[in-house]
Amino acid sequence: MRVIFRVDSSFEIGTGHVMRCLVLAKILKENNSNVEFICRQHQGHLVNKIRLNGFNVYELDSLEKVPVNNALPYSHMLGTTQNQDANDCIGLLKNKKIDWLIVDHYAIDEEWQIKLNPYYKKLMVIDDLANRNHRCDILLDQTFGRELEDYSGLTPKYCNLLLGSKYALLRTEFFEWRDYSLKRRINPKFNQLLVNMGGFDAGNVTGRVVRELQTCTLPNEITITIVMSAKSPHLKDVLIAVDELPYKSEILLDVDNMAEIMANADIAIGASGSSSLERCCMGLPWHTSCIA
Repeated sequence: MRVIFRVDSSFEIGTGHVMRCLVLAKILKENNSNVEFICRQHQGHLVNKIRLNGFNVYELDSLEKVPVNNALPYSHMLGTTQNQDANDCIGLLKNKKIDWLIVDHYAIDEEWQIKLNPYYKKLMVIDDLANRNHRCDILLDQTFGRELEDYSGLTPKYCNLLLGSKYALLRTEFFEWRDYSLKRRINPKFNQLLVNMGGFDAGNVTGRVVRELQTCTLPNEITITIVMSAKSPHLKDVLIAVDELPYKSEILLDVDNMAEIMANADIAIGASGSSSLERCCMGLPWHTSCIA
């Protein structure tokens, strides 16, 4: 079976879309599927990471001036129009026999999907907004509490809707560490604080959280762990802020053992995207920062 993912990452988009696609891609590969990716070269793309995970990536050029399409709230994240992106993808797919095309992108809807229809047998969409029309065979939305009526009129009748956190795309490491993590919380304590505001944290919420922690009264024996990407545009500012913390602290960059880190944390301050499902799997108490 041949599968191609259409997904992007950038400083604005973040890393979550690519990371959850990689979870599914690895499972498909383990079941003897030929899996490839199509990604646009936005600033902050994860093409190299995808390749390091063993997948071929077709790269699309990024444009300096992004067209505005008021039809979709996140249209600018595509880096071009849906029509142009579809044409770019058709150029790659027209001589291939694709069994499944899997799309995870806030800036793509049925306009793009219909144009690509002749070039795949089945289409799967990964979404968590429920705010636009899709022409797909399967739609997966792992949002906690998501209901069928949320997609009423947005998908065709033949579409199989996989909704709710039971369909969460979590890496196997989280299931491996889950039992250990839950047992640690039988007798709760507060010695390890984890701060992780997403892959790139374009808004530098991490820096503002760390500066708030400078004035907080915390246990003397606490260790504060900040997890970030080495590509974060605000890494330098966070390093300065962490250096001024009156508590033992560390910054970890581009980690590949997030489940272990969460399992050994007592409380977390974190982003509200896909990582919130990871923290729930670990039973890790957490707060989403609302610093303005």
